Amino acid sequence: MSETTPVDFWFDPICPWAWMTSRWMMQVEQVRPVDVTWHVMSLSYLNAERDLGEKYNKLMADSWAPVRVITAAKELHGQQWVKPLYDAMGTRFHPGHERDRGKVIAAALDEVGLPASLAAHGDTGDFDAAVKESHHAGMDQVGTEVGTPVIAVEGYAFFGPVLSPAPKGDEAGRVWDGVRALASYDGFFELKRTRTREPVFD
Repeated sequence: MSETTPVDFWFDPICPWAWMTSRWMMQVEQVRPVDVTWHVMSLSYLNAERDLGEKYNKLMADSWAPVRVITAAKELHGQQWVKPLYDAMGTRFHPGHERDRGKVIAAALDEVGLPASLAAHGDTGDFDAAVKESHHAGMDQVGTEVGTPVIAVEGYAFFGPVLSPAPKGDEAGRVWDGVRALASYDGFFELKRTRTREPVFD
């Protein structure tokens, strides 16, 4: 049996593109010997000093709570809650198209069986130091010109890939093999084309 490769994945639960990549990564886990550890980063923190226009600035100001609640769950109850809480929130935000942050957080906590009281941490900075520590652990590996997701594996890290729809089964494995081969080359920096579709939540 092949040796299992540890992989680290950084996400912000509000990002639909990170959600798509996370669904692909879950498929990869089924067809390649990888073991993924899930971590938060914060688009709100990343963009705190940037003027991205009134609409996006408001979105960023409203997007601290989900990351803070997942971080509070990790700090108070353990790393094992990060992925289930991400799945519960992300399902509501993305395929479910729910925009009410408070409603999503409350329903997600209830679904996974965590205390409803964790929701209160979404409105405080109690765990912001832990949010920033997790954020920098991922983002410092790839620089400031990218967002989420970030994946780190075997000493190198990269932003993306940005995918829609998420590859499944053997195709997910083939994409993983290609992404790893390209990203592992020290001189590789960018491969991109214009997005021609929105996230396909299938």
